[in-house]
Amino acid sequence: MQRIVSLYDRLVSLASGSIVESLALLVVRVALAGIFWRSGRSKVEEGSWLDISDSTYFLFEYEYSGVPIPPDIATPMATYAEHLFPILLVAGLATRFSALSLLIMTLVIQFFVYPEAWWATHILWVGLAAILVSRGAGLFSLDALINRASVGKLRN
Repeated sequence: MQRIVSLYDRLVSLASGSIVESLALLVVRVALAGIFWRSGRSKVEEGSWLDISDSTYFLFEYEYSGVPIPPDIATPMATYAEHLFPILLVAGLATRFSALSLLIMTLVIQFFVYPEAWWATHILWVGLAAILVSRGAGLFSLDALINRASVGKLRN
């Protein structure tokens, strides 16, 4: 029995290390980024980078009309956010800010657009974003690289 407990303790110690945590945070960053990136890409003209489609303006004017921001402002704001913040998340740059921005966006969608989607969808998005807001990007990120460089400068 002692061998099993000892083996378990070693596995837990290994799994709770910073490398494993950073790998998990990388997966969370990519997962959350993928959700919003695909949504952002559905809002632009096919074959373009950021030319917002007429159907997107239509959606914001009629289907997303509960959003408390005028559609002519909300449409480009959401489209550009769904492109910028996923890129930042994958790179691990301004991770907490990017995740918080997507968390706020999720809550706007939840309360003003699709209030019935909490248990089916939005709770997962909130969970992913909350992990990144609270833990940051981990070791495999530009945030960590910048932090290491700035700490090195402080020591000199």
